[in-house]
Amino acid sequence: MNKEEFLKRLETEIKISKLSPYTLRNYLLFNKQLLEHLNKQPEEIEQQDIKLFLADKMSEKAPISNILFLSSIKFAYTNLLGKDPTAGIKRPKNDKKIPVVLTKDEVIKLIDSAQTKKSQLIIQMLYSSGLRVSELVNLKKTDLDFNENIGWVRLGKGKKDRMFILSKKLSNKLKKVIDKQENWQYVFSEKHPLSTRNIQKIIQKTALKAEIDKNVHPHTLRHSFATHLLDAGTDLRKIQELLGHSSIATTQVYTHISTEQLKSIKNPLDEL
Repeated sequence: MNKEEFLKRLETEIKISKLSPYTLRNYLLFNKQLLEHLNKQPEEIEQQDIKLFLADKMSEKAPISNILFLSSIKFAYTNLLGKDPTAGIKRPKNDKKIPVVLTKDEVIKLIDSAQTKKSQLIIQMLYSSGLRVSELVNLKKTDLDFNENIGWVRLGKGKKDRMFILSKKLSNKLKKVIDKQENWQYVFSEKHPLSTRNIQKIIQKTALKAEIDKNVHPHTLRHSFATHLLDAGTDLRKIQELLGHSSIATTQVYTHISTEQLKSIKNPLDEL
């Protein structure tokens, strides 16, 4: 099997497995890079080849990139060739970084700095519902219930449906826009979802205009949504459900950045 056939079959296998477009892109990219770098046919790839690629091309990358690379190769070779050249290669530990979170004032500045009404609605939607950017772009008009002020993520991460809350302030604005766009299938686009890269650019440009001195991207608004809910005393398990986390341990990262929770702790000296 030559490289082109291998990658074509891999694409088919990923689609059959119903993996996300993000996974499809990354798995194909890493496997293509490996084959081109080593200049070998797929059947010739062995464990030592994987190690060489990691040393040559991945040594400066973050641990998560290395983990994703190894997962990409394992999926391809176990499914297409019945072998795992990554077996025995130690996976690096993923960095446990505390996420960047905006203050409420910074969220207001970001919303006010949006250059179009559509951009403003996108920013408000990301912050008020805690959606992943991939979930936002795939959101359809039929997924929103303006009477109940809720929406539904269809087949989100882990292929699970979940409910999200819709801001009452945003609900009225969004309904007016949607009613005008009768032919639109999606909330923010007509026939095809917007690209996630498009949303990333909108957020980055708006953050720059708002003069927010932080690395702001769509996921920053999701982090801010969760942290501000926690600050307001919302139960962690409820936040877990809204974010669609399969494990409470993933949601617990926000307990490390909730300053309001820390400030509410009574000092023991004051209790003497």
